[in-house]
Amino acid sequence: MRRVVGVLVLLAAAAPLASVHAASLQATVLDEDGKPVAGAAVYAVPTTPDLRAPRNASIDQVNRQFVPQMMVVQRGAMISFPNSDNVRHSVYSFSEANRFTLKLYAGTAAPPVKFPNTGIVALGCNIHDKMVAWVLVVDTPFFGRTDASGKLVLNGLAPDKYTVRAWRPKMREEPAGEAVRIAADTTSVELHVPVDADAGTVAMAGMADMRN
Repeated sequence: MRRVVGVLVLLAAAAPLASVHAASLQATVLDEDGKPVAGAAVYAVPTTPDLRAPRNASIDQVNRQFVPQMMVVQRGAMISFPNSDNVRHSVYSFSEANRFTLKLYAGTAAPPVKFPNTGIVALGCNIHDKMVAWVLVVDTPFFGRTDASGKLVLNGLAPDKYTVRAWRPKMREEPAGEAVRIAADTTSVELHVPVDADAGTVAMAGMADMRN
C-alpha cells in the first residue's frame, strides 16, 4: 500500500463486480506521526450519482458553543440551529459555499437553513466571537466521522469507482481526491492527515477569512 497524505488508498480485492451487491469501506485515519485521529470526516463520492434524499441535521448552541462543532451533511440538507442557552445568539456564515445570517433569537425560533452547495462552511455568532463551528457539505450519502481509535465503517456502498476524502477543521481545505474502486464485501483503507495545528489559531484564522 502506498502512503498518500490527505487521500485514501484502496487495498483492492479480487472479487468481480457482478458478484457483489453491497460493500463496506473500513477507514483508519492517522496523523503524520501515525497516531489515530478522532472525529475526522471521511466520505466517498461514487462515479454514478446517488439520488437518495439528504438527511436533515441539527447544531445546538450550549454554554456559548456550537454542539457539535463539526458536522458533515449531504448537499441539499437542512440544518436547524436551536439555541439552548439562556442568552440570544445570531448564527452566520460568510463562507462562499453558503452565506446566511440568522438574526438574534433564543429557543427554536430560527428557521432551518438549507445547504445547497458542496464545500466547507464556517459558522460564527455575531454576538460571541469565540463561537466557531464548521459544516462540511458533500455530494454523497456515504460519510461519517472516525471514532476515538481513528476508525470508521461506511456500509451499503454499491460496487463502483469512488472519490474518497477525509477532512477536519484543522486542515481548513479539502484535500485532493483519488478515484478508487470498491469491488469487495469489505475494503480497508488508511488515511494520513496533517498533525494538529493550534485549534485556537486555526479557528480565529477561519473567522478572519469569513470576514474578508
